[in-house]
Amino acid sequence: MAEQEIAVVVGVGPGLGASLARRFAKAGMAVALAARTPDKLAPLAKELKSLGGQGRAYACDATAPREVESLFGRVKAELGIPHLVVHNASAFMRKGILDTTVEEFERCWRVSCLGGFLVGAAAVRAMLSRVEAGGAGGTIVFTGATASLRGGAMFHNLAVGKFGLRALAQSMAREFQPKGIHVAHAIIDGQIAGERAGYRRDERGPDAILEPDAIADAYYQVHRQPRSAWTLEFDLRPWVEKF
Repeated sequence: MAEQEIAVVVGVGPGLGASLARRFAKAGMAVALAARTPDKLAPLAKELKSLGGQGRAYACDATAPREVESLFGRVKAELGIPHLVVHNASAFMRKGILDTTVEEFERCWRVSCLGGFLVGAAAVRAMLSRVEAGGAGGTIVFTGATASLRGGAMFHNLAVGKFGLRALAQSMAREFQPKGIHVAHAIIDGQIAGERAGYRRDERGPDAILEPDAIADAYYQVHRQPRSAWTLEFDLRPWVEKF
């Protein structure tokens, strides 16, 4: 019987994070759901069992080194060494440069970029332990955005962290791909359905907004890629999105 795969999703909310968890559970994975407020994840964790997998909720602030270390330690003890890790945490405040405080700027950078470093490093350590024991490595996916490629007016709080996250993904891929760990960066170019209050799918027409379930399926397919053809970066957008 094949070993059950373990997935860790850091930054689980009602949109993409929840869709990722459901997609991985449908593939039979045990999914660790990590967020700063895990109490809200209890219904989702229960739902994953009905989808063919299992789920456990964990408290974790991705910007706190000890909390990230504790998360991966608990996941290893309770579920096993992860095969797939997604850093999906992000923070954004739409403000002008002159209106942004040092604390606001730093917080947005810490969640997107520093959090990616802490989660990515913890994932690599766990996966390398399996590689050194003769097993397979794993997959690490970082969630980026349009702001990963360009900084727009009023969007510096998002762009700076996402630029750094993209650089981190590239550096990690070049360092750890030869050791059997697949590192990928996803550019989500557009608004995700359900992740902005009051946004309706019918405002722009059929399939004109990114569906979180469709994004989640793309992440899963990247995880399933043979190592002879690994993707480093992929960008997803609705068919009507200008780019």
